[in-house]
Amino acid sequence: MNLAEGKRQRKPGQAKRQKARPRSGPGTENETETLRRGAISVFILFHLIAITCMALPANFSALNTVRELVQPYMLWIGLFQTWDMFGPDPRAANSYVKAVVITQGHHMNVWAFPRMEELSFAEKYRKERYRKFLDVLPEPQNAPLWPDVAKHVAAQFSNQNDPPDKVLLIEFQSDIHPGAAQESTPRPNVFYDDYVQPGDLR
Repeated sequence: MNLAEGKRQRKPGQAKRQKARPRSGPGTENETETLRRGAISVFILFHLIAITCMALPANFSALNTVRELVQPYMLWIGLFQTWDMFGPDPRAANSYVKAVVITQGHHMNVWAFPRMEELSFAEKYRKERYRKFLDVLPEPQNAPLWPDVAKHVAAQFSNQNDPPDKVLLIEFQSDIHPGAAQESTPRPNVFYDDYVQPGDLR
C-alpha cells in the first residue's frame, strides 16, 4: 500500500476543514468604532430629550409621562431644571442657608454655604450646583438629607479640645419687591437642629 492509498480520501466536493480564526483587521476596528459612536450618539440624544422635557414650560400627558420616567435619573445626576425661574410663577423670595455649630465649650461657629452673588465668575461656574441644592434643601420632602448635611458641617469644625456639640441649619428668606431701592431684611427659619454624636465626625 502506497502513501496515496493510505491517506483518508475525502468525498468529492468536501472541502478540507480549518480552524476558524478570530476576525481581525480594519473591518473589526470599523465595527467597534461604529458601535462606540452609536452609543455616544444615543447617550447625547437621550440627555437632550430629557433636559428639554424637564425644562419646557408646558403640561400635557405625553410630556408629563416622560418627565415622570426621567425625573429620578435627572435628580440623581443633578441635571434637573425647573421653569419657575422665568414663569409662569417666578420665585418671589431670595433665600440662602447658613449653619451654626455650637461646641461643647459653648463657642459658636457660623458656616456659610456658597452664595452665587458673592463669588467670582470662575467660582460661580464650579459651585452653581450649591445654589440649586440649597434652593430645595429646606423643603420637608428633603428632610432625610438634613442629618448628613449637619454632619458634614460639624466635621469642618472638628477639634479634639472643643468638639462640636450641636448643629443648626437656618434658611434666610427676603421678599423680592421689583423696583425697590433695597432688599428687605432676611427672615431666619431654623429648619433643622440636632446634637452631634461622636461617630458623626469620622
